[in-house]
Order: sequence, then C-alpha cells, then structure tokens
Amino acid sequence: MAKKKNLTNNDIISFYMDYVLEHGEQPKTVYAFTKANNFEEQKFYEFYGSFEALEKNVFKAFFENSLHMLEKSDDYQSFDPRNKLLSFYFTFFENLTANRSYVKYALEQHKNSMKGLAVLSELKHVFTKYIEHLGIDLIDIKQEQLDRIQTRGLKETAWFQLLLTMKFWIDDTSAGFEKTDIFIEKSVNTSFDVLDVAPVRSLIDFGKFIFKEKIQMN
Repeated sequence: MAKKKNLTNNDIISFYMDYVLEHGEQPKTVYAFTKANNFEEQKFYEFYGSFEALEKNVFKAFFENSLHMLEKSDDYQSFDPRNKLLSFYFTFFENLTANRSYVKYALEQHKNSMKGLAVLSELKHVFTKYIEHLGIDLIDIKQEQLDRIQTRGLKETAWFQLLLTMKFWIDDTSAGFEKTDIFIEKSVNTSFDVLDVAPVRSLIDFGKFIFKEKIQMN
C-alpha cells in the first residue's frame, strides 16, 4: 500500500488522538505511530519534534479551529468584546465536546502533575493573546508599567476562568452539557460586570473635580 503523502497538521493530530484512545497510551515510538497510520516517519518530524509537542498543539488546534469558524461570521465581527468572548466559549466547548474522550484522557492522565499544565501551555499562549486583542475596556491609567500590570492581570484572570470552565465541563453530567452552557453565560457576564470601568471612571472624574475645586478654593 502506498504511503500517505499530502498530510496536514490536523491529519496527524487526528491520527494521534485515535491512537491514544484505541490503545490507552502514547505510542511507544514515532516509527510505530507512523507505521500504524501508513505514512513516512520523516513526515511527522516536518510538524513536530516529539509527541509532547504534538500534545500541546492539540488544544491550540481546538482554539484555532474555533476562532476560524467565528471569524467567518459577519455577526461575530460586529459583536462587542463581551459577546465575542461568549461566542468563542460556546464554539470552543462545542469543539471540546466533539473530542471529549480525548480531552478527558489528555487532562486526566496528568491531573496531579505539572505536565497537565504543560499540555495546555500552547492553548494559554494563543488564548491570552486573543484576550489581549479583544478590545476589553480597561482604565486608562496613563502609566506604562501600571497599564502592563493591568493587562497581565486581565489575561491571567481570563485564563483561570477558562480552566475553571474546562473543569466544570469535564465534571458535567447534564444532558447536552446544558449546565456548562449556563456556567459559561453566567461566568463571562459576571466577569464583564466586574470589569465595567464606567463607574470607576466616573469616580475618578469626580475625584479630579473635587481635587481641582479644593485647590481653587485654597
């Protein structure tokens, strides 16, 4: 049988997910993995240097496929940051649900070690970059160092929220994971309510007014 030649990154990811779910473990060698899926070993190394690198990229691929689907929608392009993030969450978790067996395998085998976080490291990188460029309204402090701290805090908080949602989804036994949908809507909306800077800006403006008037009176 002729070897497969025109392989994509998604093909190799699919082969890998199928393999670990069928065998309950990572392939022993790249050679064994490529032989089982009828393609040249060299082809694997065109994409990845190891299975560990591939595992990290699986969750990144879930993210990128979700965002690609959303960006084709005119409705998504017109959404404000809150509704863009809600749309991302629902689409991302639809993709996770379509691959639930693998996601549970990947996360649960490392749940008590640092490797669990390592598997998600590429996802964290692309997700926090997405959050940074989402256009979420923050207080304009006009101090570069404080602005960086504020942005970093936003990204880390958003990442922690995504991890919490993934944990909730893994434990969710409701039909159609409807409880996860409710969790997503409530948690994202609550986060944006907390981030609402309009009242804070009003308070700052009021403080500036009082300070200015006090100086003039003196």
